[in-house]
Amino acid sequence: MTTKRHHVVIIGSGFGGLFSAQALKKADVDVTLIARTSHHLFQPLLYQVATGVLSEGEIAPATREILRRQKNAQVLLGLVDDIDLSAQVVKWRFHDEYQETPYDSLIVATGAGQSYFGNDHFAQYAPGMKTIDDALELRARIFNAFEVAEFTEDEEERRKLLTFVVAGAGPTGVEIAGQIRELAAATLRKDFRSFDPASARVILVDGADQVLPPFGPKLGKATKKKLESLGVEVQLNSFVTNVDDSGVEVKRKDGTTDRIECFCKVWAAGVQGSHLGQTLAEQSGVELDKAGRVLVEPDLSLPGNPNVFVIGDLMSYPDVPGMAQGAIQSARHAADIIAARAEGRDVPGAFHYFDKGSMATIAKYSGVAKIGPLRITGFIAWIAWLFLHLLYIAGFKQRVTTLLSWTISFVTNGRSQRVVTNQQLVGRLAIEELGPHSSGRLIRGTVPGAVDGADAERINPLKK
Repeated sequence: MTTKRHHVVIIGSGFGGLFSAQALKKADVDVTLIARTSHHLFQPLLYQVATGVLSEGEIAPATREILRRQKNAQVLLGLVDDIDLSAQVVKWRFHDEYQETPYDSLIVATGAGQSYFGNDHFAQYAPGMKTIDDALELRARIFNAFEVAEFTEDEEERRKLLTFVVAGAGPTGVEIAGQIRELAAATLRKDFRSFDPASARVILVDGADQVLPPFGPKLGKATKKKLESLGVEVQLNSFVTNVDDSGVEVKRKDGTTDRIECFCKVWAAGVQGSHLGQTLAEQSGVELDKAGRVLVEPDLSLPGNPNVFVIGDLMSYPDVPGMAQGAIQSARHAADIIAARAEGRDVPGAFHYFDKGSMATIAKYSGVAKIGPLRITGFIAWIAWLFLHLLYIAGFKQRVTTLLSWTISFVTNGRSQRVVTNQQLVGRLAIEELGPHSSGRLIRGTVPGAVDGADAERINPLKK
């Protein structure tokens, strides 16, 4: 008679999900990883996909390929809709085909999405940058703005097309603002006949009094100075109060207001925990912070549920930033506890985060880094950023192709990933317009918006 092994279900294939699965490779457990995408996304480099430096495949290798040699791990493609804590079951679906997967231990690593601070309608005009789809949509918006400006005869309309507003002056906002400016001033400088691409305005807006607030005033000041030398307009103490198809409205700290006419807007201003945080709160009574993240126990478990762990950007834990290192370290800690319990060993205690520092690039050959007491700017910080990010990209092929793409971009100012499609531009909006469960109906050829008998059966048979 064989004894069934301890079954660990991991939700999410980001840093938290992938590293927890890998940490359980030699444990006496079976692992099932369920994720809504087929890839492991290296999110810190999404802005380079959006600006044509890298392809999506270079920063998003297939999760199944990464774990192909891990015999105790299975990868399932699906969106988790619900978790039944009392029955210890995860309910998920692939489009509208529903499944249930039981667990003995559960790791929830679904991360965080973009937050619009209660103004979700902003998303229609100002996409965030959390997924491959987001990056490809932004790429289409950025490059199409230049394309339309080429044939537009109205100078006012052209100025609007060549104005790019980035909301949020954290690392993502700083990095994409710098890249758009470099794209306009260097990469595209000889490509158009009706206008000078270098005339494009890039405006970085943030409510704080400095860029990169977590990096401290010294690095914030140096970053602002470098951005402005590139031609980026930095507007601090300024809050975006409205976004529509033709521009953004901004309120200054002194009470004055302004409107910036622009076609392309990028939202990099906040994060919100995934919907599973609310699911866990409703079932367990756990508290959520203002960003919808779960307040976990010292060992990262869900209060009252010692076999359920919440890690990465979905957890709220003192002094742990929403960065890759927080997800990686919390993943390994949760995996160590599960493995120790399954094998009858002493269980690790409270989680302790080790701060390895923070880095950001501003432009080619320029970056900032905060490592312990050290504050580094310029070329050295940029090299350190390149090395660290190359080290953490999953997969040898991805590292090689990324290094090659970087070399081409840095040496020639060229960008090989400039292909955009109409589907990239409007796909997200079209699916949202069709409503929930539309993808399954589209695949089957059912008329969008109509729910027939078969569809009604599929909508959610597990919640009957």
